[in-house]
Amino acid sequence: MKINIPLGVPKNQIKNYQDNFKKATHNTGRLFLFAGDQKIEHLNDDFALKLGFGNSEVEHLFKIASQSPIGVFAAHLGLISRYGKQYNKIPYLVKLNGKSNLVTSQDPLSLALWSVDDVIKFKKDSGLKILGIGYTIYLGSEYENQMMKEAAQIIKEAHQNGLLTVLWVYPRGKNIKNEKSIDLLAGAAGLANCLGADFAKLNYPFDASTNSAKKFKEVTIAGGNTGIICAGGKKIDEKSFLQMTKNQIKLAETKGIAIGRNLHQKDLKAAISFARKLKIALD
Repeated sequence: MKINIPLGVPKNQIKNYQDNFKKATHNTGRLFLFAGDQKIEHLNDDFALKLGFGNSEVEHLFKIASQSPIGVFAAHLGLISRYGKQYNKIPYLVKLNGKSNLVTSQDPLSLALWSVDDVIKFKKDSGLKILGIGYTIYLGSEYENQMMKEAAQIIKEAHQNGLLTVLWVYPRGKNIKNEKSIDLLAGAAGLANCLGADFAKLNYPFDASTNSAKKFKEVTIAGGNTGIICAGGKKIDEKSFLQMTKNQIKLAETKGIAIGRNLHQKDLKAAISFARKLKIALD
């Protein structure tokens, strides 16, 4: 596997960056991201007791992450701090910004709650396997420039410390007419590349068909050497999700997946089993 090392990674951090990249992608170049940032983003909508499976318990996320072949578990720093002592073998990606779904303004804004320096100090003090950082940009919001500026600085600082970077790039706001537009998603991929991100997490606007995946290749091409990973979105049946993932990898040439609800809204045994199937699909 050839690793494209950004020039922003200093010589004394190249090995650290390479090690983090290899660990996060299991030496495949493809990232299996398990998302736990919904605890802020969606509040309790995805975790209500009525959903069953032990899903309402926060620790359910960490149990899945610790027993599944994921590349990184993405969560906010405070959550990792609360549970990291018990789950110190999990490879983590720290999500730096976040906002709840109670904010209903047309033009969303989400700024960093922690800094890269906070992550570096926490990593040193805790000894946890923190491989990278994540940040969300709402492209098309009237506040996009604030988020882009913050993301650019965070990516620069993360690379200077040998950490991987993942941008969540979601078109949102009154300026957006169609969030599922291929041209717009391609633009979002290109923006992530321009900001220097290693991976960009985008919403996949299609179904599990081969034609859909072929159309999405325009997005991965626009992303250049920033790896595009697709968000899992709302819960769908396993067969369709697996087929969609295979098509994304083989036909659209994406560089991995990001999955949340489609994993944690299962009991522990089923979640681990499905994660293993997804890992095979990624390989």
